Amino acid sequence: MSTQPVAGGAGASGYSHLLEFEKPIVKMEQEIQRLEATQVSSGRDYSEIITSIRGQLQIALHKAYANLTPWETVLVARHPKRPLLRDYIRMLCVDFCELHGDKLFGDDRAMVCGFTRLAGHKVMLIGHHKGREVREKSECNFGCAHPEGYRKALQKMKLAAKFNVPIVCLVDTPGAYPGVGAEERGIAAAIAVNLMQLSRLPVPIVACVIGEGGSGGALGIAVADQVAVMQNAYYSVISPEGGAAILWKSSEHAARAAGALKMTPPDLLRLKLIDAIVDEPLGGAHRDPLAAARNLEQWIAGALGDLRRLKPEALLRRRWERLRGLGSFFSTSAEQPACAGKSRKRRRGKEPTTLADAPA
Repeated sequence: MSTQPVAGGAGASGYSHLLEFEKPIVKMEQEIQRLEATQVSSGRDYSEIITSIRGQLQIALHKAYANLTPWETVLVARHPKRPLLRDYIRMLCVDFCELHGDKLFGDDRAMVCGFTRLAGHKVMLIGHHKGREVREKSECNFGCAHPEGYRKALQKMKLAAKFNVPIVCLVDTPGAYPGVGAEERGIAAAIAVNLMQLSRLPVPIVACVIGEGGSGGALGIAVADQVAVMQNAYYSVISPEGGAAILWKSSEHAARAAGALKMTPPDLLRLKLIDAIVDEPLGGAHRDPLAAARNLEQWIAGALGDLRRLKPEALLRRRWERLRGLGSFFSTSAEQPACAGKSRKRRRGKEPTTLADAPA
């Protein structure tokens, strides 16, 4: 496990990573700190003033975080003090036993796997880890996993299925590693195999985006029976900078792309791409990591409790129906073009209706 300290603490504890919309909030926090220090050194009572400023601070926090733009949500999801996977492992997991390697190439530190006790259940925990300090970030490729990372994840998931252990996936990546080595070793194929195999594992699978959920890098471990996104996280087919570079030929339009991509939790829930939003403490998870961890644990406990009541056949059928329903918001049967029926007639064979009927 990482030796880095748990992220966060109150926002006033570190101002080196200050977001633009947090500046008025930080001024109030600094004023509270100054008054508290003066009160101790001089012996004068400033409690009424401090209480008044704290009230204003709570109002300002609520107003700022209740009206985040999509781009501001992305910035909060990337906050350097936001708790990472190994922080959640320390806060939530009991007897975490990490498993390494894909038995083909090597051990990808961007992908963490292991058996543990979490939210009252014995589970296999799979997740992306970005790293906290510069050296650790470099070792973890900033959370961008290579093909061996996804193959390692799939091997450990199959191991969990063998022993009838539920799987919990925590997603936090801007995307799969885009380098030449990853392409040479088959990153696209590794993710594609994961998508197919995850849809067929006969054990409960839950996934939550705890920070960034970018493209196939996130989807490679997020095919699940229930998917949630934390309140100030995002889940998208591409990063805002990547989308802006494609649509407007410049990453300077990232804020515009963030709005167009509908990547924030309320949009995702409205479009039925996720099942739940996990609340964060006021001011974001980086201000109170323990509260964020408790909310995450509560959602995992509820989701696994519901899913473990289902028999494997019912679980697979429900997962298949969920996956087939994704994207249904684009059009209704009445809006489909006339040529749609003709194209169906030209298809050979019939479409599988269950996972058992799907091709291997």
